[in-house]
Amino acid sequence: MKSGLNFLLAAKRCEIAELQQLALTSALVNVTGRLVHGLQRERGLSNLFLGSQGLRFGEVRHQQIGECRQIEAELRACFDELDTESARLGNGARLFSRIAYVLHGLDALDGLRTRVQTLEWTPQRATEAYVRLIAGLLAVVFEAADSASDPEISRLLVALFNFMQGKEFAGQERAAGSVLFAAGRAVADEQQRLLHLIESQERCLEVFAEFSNPHVVALWHTTQASAMLAELERLRRVLCTAPHGSPLNAQVSQAWFDCCSRRIDRMKAVEDRLALDLLQACEQKIAAANAELDRFHALHTVPATEADVLSFFRAPEAQGAAAFGANTQGYGLHLERSILELVQEQARRLQTMSDELDTVRASLNERKLIERAKGLLMAHRHLSEEEAHKTMRQMAMNQNRRLIEVAEAVLAMADVLPERPR
Repeated sequence: MKSGLNFLLAAKRCEIAELQQLALTSALVNVTGRLVHGLQRERGLSNLFLGSQGLRFGEVRHQQIGECRQIEAELRACFDELDTESARLGNGARLFSRIAYVLHGLDALDGLRTRVQTLEWTPQRATEAYVRLIAGLLAVVFEAADSASDPEISRLLVALFNFMQGKEFAGQERAAGSVLFAAGRAVADEQQRLLHLIESQERCLEVFAEFSNPHVVALWHTTQASAMLAELERLRRVLCTAPHGSPLNAQVSQAWFDCCSRRIDRMKAVEDRLALDLLQACEQKIAAANAELDRFHALHTVPATEADVLSFFRAPEAQGAAAFGANTQGYGLHLERSILELVQEQARRLQTMSDELDTVRASLNERKLIERAKGLLMAHRHLSEEEAHKTMRQMAMNQNRRLIEVAEAVLAMADVLPERPR
């Protein structure tokens, strides 16, 4: 007959298996981040290439495509390492669906590159295609964060996801600004989009700072050189304040791209630090769990007396006094209580982890609700993503409510939202 110790050992082995799965997921997130960074740069260079009618940036774009292909091969190898047969992954259905979507996009990537090379697509259409693929990759990271069963790992994943999302908005800003400068003319809609992207970056970076380790936040602040930020703000003003239809200096496109790239490259250094902390946390937790498993294995049960069995119902303080008495006759009782204490300690730790996970996942759940509410407004009122977000923020300010409260109200009114005439 199996004892309590048998099941305690099984529980610890399950915990180790979950941590090992998290380690694989963390490695996947790491490579995903590198590919996102490469595609962000490829997107910006493609916009410069298209904006110049294929006369400039062709060679550097070709080199960037080669780098992206190498990282893509690594990512596909990471996908191959995931266990798709056992169906034991807690968030497997959503995570695997996201990966299937991403693989479909990666399979189509060379077709996108051909359309850019032959100048068949406009910069706007190419940008939208890259944004869609990168959004799919970031969704993989989001599902990884949502599936984490350890609160510390979950916090690191939430911080990393939001930082990566903020960096993606910075990449979209670089791409949108490159299109405007390369085209040589201000466009009001694109200027409004730039302002939305700048605001979105700030929102993501606030969440990152809330969940990240203090030393990574400090690293983020030190990488933001004042001279670089001053130049970026100057170029942002040029782009965002020029009257609609007024000329822009196309020669500044390279300066804009380089300035944004310096900032994004420094963001990548912070992202790498976050990814390293994530991997190290997984390794440390696996090592600690294995050490605890060895300690459990060292326990050997002996036949229990009636007093041993009834010790389960003894008051905690009485258990403590008897368990550590000097009486050698109490050895069996002490051993049984050691196992009981381990079980109680495990239960308390799991409850604490559950409470901490609820706190961390609240941020992810808020994001899900806000995105659903935006999608609802976009569908019912035929708004763009920027317009839907602006509408919700305006509602929040007018009603003196949090954005998440507005999102919940929008979703609650889903059945009665009026459609805007086409």
